Amino acid sequence: MRYVVAFGRFWYDFIVGDDWRIAVGVATVLVAGAAIILAGMGGEWLAPLVGMGLVLVFALPVLRAGRGRAS
Repeated sequence: MRYVVAFGRFWYDFIVGDDWRIAVGVATVLVAGAAIILAGMGGEWLAPLVGMGLVLVFALPVLRAGRGRAS
């Protein structure tokens, strides 16, 4: 049982890491992209849009953290 718990903790730490909001944002962008594809509305515009969404998800916490510091 100890190995199962350690395995679960590893994957939680690997996927979620330091900030759970990034993990939720990535999952949301990917699920939205998959929903658009399943609805039959996907096209060549979808991949760049999902890519920009992922960049935004990663950039927002960095921008928020930098805003609190005075230079």
